[in-house]
Amino acid sequence: MNGENAVILCPGQGAQAVGMGKGWFDASPDAARTFGAADEIVGDRFGAKLSTLCFDGPVDALNRTDIAQPALFVAGVASFQAMLSGTDPTKLGAIAGLSLGEYTALHLAGAISFADCLELVLVRGRAMQDAAEASEGSMVALIGADEEQANAVCLSARGDEVLVAANYNAPGQIVLSGSKDACARALDAAGEVGVRATALSVAGAFHSPLMAPAAARLDETLSGTQIDEPRCTVMSNVSGEPHAPAEGGDIAASIRERLVKQLVSPVLWSQGCGWLAQHCEGEFHELAPGKVLGGLMRRINRTIKVVNHDQP
Repeated sequence: MNGENAVILCPGQGAQAVGMGKGWFDASPDAARTFGAADEIVGDRFGAKLSTLCFDGPVDALNRTDIAQPALFVAGVASFQAMLSGTDPTKLGAIAGLSLGEYTALHLAGAISFADCLELVLVRGRAMQDAAEASEGSMVALIGADEEQANAVCLSARGDEVLVAANYNAPGQIVLSGSKDACARALDAAGEVGVRATALSVAGAFHSPLMAPAAARLDETLSGTQIDEPRCTVMSNVSGEPHAPAEGGDIAASIRERLVKQLVSPVLWSQGCGWLAQHCEGEFHELAPGKVLGGLMRRINRTIKVVNHDQP
């Protein structure tokens, strides 16, 4: 793989699967070192090595938010190191990550060290797990909906509870997030505006106001984390555009603010990929694990071919 002008896509939660990263671990000393470094940092926090959970499961453990997030981060970094170890980030076209994947992107762009980023992801996953357990939340996928229809469903089903658009994954694929009862009402309300709705099997109402306690904990950890200016374009899920300094501020402060805001704000993945398609000329590559992002890109812009790297 040639990294010149490459656009790197980093998976988010939901792409995890037992065996993730094992092919890269076996094929590449650089990938093996990445997993080894992660095992040292994580230690026995999960009762087993992180690499063991990635390679052997059990699936119930790997699907837990607090484990899935560091596992996805490490598997993504390992596949990148196997293919592009030592690559100057300034040679890359851009990096984008879906939700959790934004941390992978920021690390690969040289903004946050591996150890610091893994610690951030560990805090984020644990805080989101705790917030989910403390509130009865859920998520609903709307199939065939545009933003206006999604907002209409929220307005109809919300009542006095929480229900918001949480993920703009691709045209016709918007995910709602909120209180369990409001999500249940959304399943019926969707039919009233002519779209299909499917309840998702998730731990909680991610990217909604119900994640505010998790955002507060993440903010505390981020305040002590060294963040440097990314050495290539990195997309923000909050804005759907590249990270850039806030007016009159520095880019590190802006990144911190947006990473906290990301937990309680919609993920503008479709909008961000639209920006990449318009501004980037290099090949698009999806890191391990899974093939979710290539599938979404086919719905966002069929002219963009995404090379998948789930396996060597």
